[in-house]
Amino acid sequence: MSETRQNGTAKAVVFENVSLRFDEQVVLDGLSFELEHGATKVLLGIAGSGKTTILKLTLGLLRPDSGRIIVLGEEVTAMRETQLFELRRRIGMVFQESALFDSLPVEDNVAFRLNEEKVPQAEIRQRVLEALRFVEMEHSLKLFPAELSGGMRRRVAIARAIVSNPEVLLYDSPTAGLDPVTSTTIVELLVKQRDVYKTSALLVTHRLQDAFTMATHYFNKEKNKMVEVPRGWDWDSKTSFLVLKDGKSLFEGDAAEIANSRSEYIREYLAL
Repeated sequence: MSETRQNGTAKAVVFENVSLRFDEQVVLDGLSFELEHGATKVLLGIAGSGKTTILKLTLGLLRPDSGRIIVLGEEVTAMRETQLFELRRRIGMVFQESALFDSLPVEDNVAFRLNEEKVPQAEIRQRVLEALRFVEMEHSLKLFPAELSGGMRRRVAIARAIVSNPEVLLYDSPTAGLDPVTSTTIVELLVKQRDVYKTSALLVTHRLQDAFTMATHYFNKEKNKMVEVPRGWDWDSKTSFLVLKDGKSLFEGDAAEIANSRSEYIREYLAL
């Protein structure tokens, strides 16, 4: 797959004073943050704090009550639905429960968007194989989702998200419900995508271990695996944390900053 395109915009995703409520419930209250190109921002917070809502707003599936959202240089909050279709071609989404089509084999699941876009069949085949090879699932082409384990389904979902060479990836709790070993396998794929293809990403997760692994490990191409950053190494993980509370940003910073935060709320959250 080609390297992620840098289209000259300063940031991959920008939220400017975004507010949203459902009936009387405030979901986001003046939220602002930025996602750098090639970086991963981990969204943390208790259930109902607005994490998945941020992903939907980024895709233009929801409209905020106020504020601006800019994705890849395009102001999502000012775009018509037909314009959003074009923008969404540049964004990949990994859903919490994989959301694969049960009636389609793995090959057709991964190829679904490419078929919708009328990509030539020979190119589709090549790109599907490449995406499945990336997640080490190239031998599963003819299998159906019901024949796959939970971890295998998540890997296929990642392949489907990256097959179109997205500039931004949105991960909605990709390790939810998986055992620790399988979760680590999925996180390794996320690290690999970040470090090899420099893809910008927003990651919603309830597993703090996954978030800290993202921030303290890198993908070693020579060893073809994720390894921990050596102590004292001057290295930027390109991974930061955004903690949400009551629809607002309570904290934004790197792994060391969140680990050393004196906020009682954050310390209690990290202890869960």
